Amino acid sequence: MTKSSKGQDITLRIAQQPEADALLARSPLAALVGMLLDQQVPMEWAFSGPYALAQRMGGDDLDAHEIATYDPEAFTELFTAKPALHRYPGSMAKRVQQLCQFLVAQYDGEASTVWTEASTGADLRKRLNALPGFGTQKAQIFLALLGKQFDVRPPGWREAAGPYGEAGAHRSVADITGPESLAEVRAFKQEAKQAAKAAKAAAKGK
Repeated sequence: MTKSSKGQDITLRIAQQPEADALLARSPLAALVGMLLDQQVPMEWAFSGPYALAQRMGGDDLDAHEIATYDPEAFTELFTAKPALHRYPGSMAKRVQQLCQFLVAQYDGEASTVWTEASTGADLRKRLNALPGFGTQKAQIFLALLGKQFDVRPPGWREAAGPYGEAGAHRSVADITGPESLAEVRAFKQEAKQAAKAAKAAAKGK
């Protein structure tokens, strides 16, 4: 996946680590795993996880078939070994394995098939939403990432991605193209979190 659907080179700046970003750009499974890990930890930590995991597994990429059949306890150890790959390494190891088992069962282990065979944006969102660990918001963010940075744009993709698909937005990982946009996305998330807290407090005060 190093090249977009139009044959152009893809350069990512999500993990803010060249080797990790290069893996995300060329490996559909790595990109999916990074998105899965992107919760309750900094975005850079989540998206550098696939590269660290590949190294710990002794390879330069991730393989859905290998992960799906990996001994669960041994796979958890790959996540928990210091430095841990996530704030909740045990539960995330289980989720990554469930994701790969689903990909093997439904897509013969080919992560990219999730989007290459999608006919519309709505269809793609439905496919992403069906993945273990992918709720509606995560599915929409990944859909926006595919559209904005991988040039995967089935008809209606922006609408299917919701607010994350908006051009010029700085809402999610889909909009990170470097340190500056990372800071803007982080600021947006902080503002959204504070607004949610304020709304909750106001509701309690009524």
